[in-house]
Amino acid sequence: MPKQTVKDLRNLRGERVFVRVDFNVPMAKGAIRDDTRIRASLPTLEHLIQAGARLVLASHLGRPKGPAPEFSLSPVGTRLAELLGRPVTMAPDCVGPQVRTMAGALAEGGVLLLENVRFHKEEEANDPAFAARLIADSGATVFVNDAFGSAHRAHASTEGVSHYVKTSVAGLLMDKELRYLGMALEARKRPFVAILGGAKVSDKIQVIENLLPRVDALLIGGGMAYTFFRAQGLAIGKSLVEEDRVELAKGLLARGQGKLHLPVDHVVAAAFAADAEHRTSPVTEMPPGWMGLDIGPQTARAFAEQVGRAKIVLWNGPLGVFELEPFAEGTRAMARALAECKGTTIVGGGDSVAAVTQMGLADRITHVSTGGGASLEFLAGDPLPGVACLKEA
Repeated sequence: MPKQTVKDLRNLRGERVFVRVDFNVPMAKGAIRDDTRIRASLPTLEHLIQAGARLVLASHLGRPKGPAPEFSLSPVGTRLAELLGRPVTMAPDCVGPQVRTMAGALAEGGVLLLENVRFHKEEEANDPAFAARLIADSGATVFVNDAFGSAHRAHASTEGVSHYVKTSVAGLLMDKELRYLGMALEARKRPFVAILGGAKVSDKIQVIENLLPRVDALLIGGGMAYTFFRAQGLAIGKSLVEEDRVELAKGLLARGQGKLHLPVDHVVAAAFAADAEHRTSPVTEMPPGWMGLDIGPQTARAFAEQVGRAKIVLWNGPLGVFELEPFAEGTRAMARALAECKGTTIVGGGDSVAAVTQMGLADRITHVSTGGGASLEFLAGDPLPGVACLKEA
């Protein structure tokens, strides 16, 4: 169901708003390596600031076992202030008397960033008392969830807090994610082509089953293709395979006849290493003890042709071992194909997003999703707790 957004809120001047953002950015030695997720939050934050709201921002960073300096959001606060062009006050914790005092002192348009919510084990447990404290100490009357990447988790700051405010709505990034991924599932434009890669069939079983009735073509690559090859009786050498999913793959192949497309050639190697001996061959050929690590050029061309004709394209997961140079070309070929596609293109998943970003093609993709696990669960048809708690439009 469509959700209300920050644009549906009225009379925000002076109101304190609890905003769940996704500032789980990659860090190295205390420095931010990629500020994409911070930038993605700006439209929502700027809208609320212009409305005169007082903003209390919450996020997690990494998987700390408790308070730890290397997981502090302080560097994020500094970067956010630069991007907003206004001060951002950094709280020493996400709950407690100091937070209450700092939130109470916020001026209209002021921004307070709470410390990492995962410093408290109650966050991931979705502890009701902790969720209530987050709202009580922030003084917020409105909850805005703009953290799509965490929306599949029922945590205190993503779902629990919704029970202690007057209203809960989506941020503009959340709204964009739901609209584009929803567009893919509705598949009103044809042809609709989906590309799924990655290592394991088990990670994407529900996605495949949910997409098969909707797509005109489902293109499979990456390590997961080898479970399907095993189901077809092909030799796969030492390639990645999920033996307990072979029968399932057989069933999907039978149901997906005419829609489900596997590689016809692949790049095989003697070992999982960038300097390993490797060559391209038909998928019917696999030297004993070798493994498949990328789709081949013939497959890349065939997949690109499907993409070129599509009105909607959804891509999630690399088509080879993207992090090793000799086995990155299949994934790059897909990135180029999507960039050249005239239809609506949607990319999700870490390595897929990394490919279009590293190649400088992200601005030629209609929508680059910020949520890996969340987008997969959405595409599988699962309800997302951090979305279900928001007010319907």
